[in-house]
Amino acid sequence: MNRIDKKFEVLKAANKKAFIGFITAGDPHLDKTAALIYALEAAGTDVIEIGIPFSDPLADGPVIQEAAVRALDHWDFNVAKVMKLMKEVRTHTEVPIAYLVYVNTIIVYGKEKFISECVEAGIDGLIIPDMPLEERGELEALINATDIALIPLVAPTSKDRIEAIVSGCKGFTYCVSSLGVTGRSSDFYNGVELYLQDVRSRSVLPTAVGFGISTPADIIALKDYVDGVIVGSAIVNQVAESNGNPEIVGAFVKTLVDALR
Repeated sequence: MNRIDKKFEVLKAANKKAFIGFITAGDPHLDKTAALIYALEAAGTDVIEIGIPFSDPLADGPVIQEAAVRALDHWDFNVAKVMKLMKEVRTHTEVPIAYLVYVNTIIVYGKEKFISECVEAGIDGLIIPDMPLEERGELEALINATDIALIPLVAPTSKDRIEAIVSGCKGFTYCVSSLGVTGRSSDFYNGVELYLQDVRSRSVLPTAVGFGISTPADIIALKDYVDGVIVGSAIVNQVAESNGNPEIVGAFVKTLVDALR
């Protein structure tokens, strides 16, 4: 059982929900990423998503796209540097960490090399938003040979495919709250509550909802329908506005965590 599974078990026993926060590696600079991770943890974040910058992040809205551009522009990006950083971070914290990474990044880096270095760096989960169910076989086998959780994404359009999508996966089911990209503030799918209830009834995994959650009010509106909430663009926006100041970002995250608790 990896850290993500353990965290959800502990939270369930305490009748609590998981707060999952996202930042982009290298935004605004790679040397600030570790401090931001520790700030998110100190603010009460239960699971941290680290986005690996990619030039064509099709699931992401403008806020996270711009974060990727900043990261790629400000330092000589390569996946090896992210792996090295995360290996160092892991010596200082046991907070569950998942990469959000596009499949092309994994393929170009080398599938076996990427997965083995994730293990060495203490990465607990992988979220791969552009990898459809029909094409995940080979990569799924490599991931499932480790203790890393392949975290499935379902959308309001998934419907009868939910059971197949979550089969063979671990960690939690990532429920996309809208039909658009990330960062569409509070623009949730019409009938989102029924959709989340449906996913929760069909998923063998804990469920967490993301996309468009940016305020305490958003969290309060959705928290009763899931086991966790995911906030990305709103945190990334705070990183941009504060130039990666961990105290400012941590204080913002705490307001969200407090709403969840």
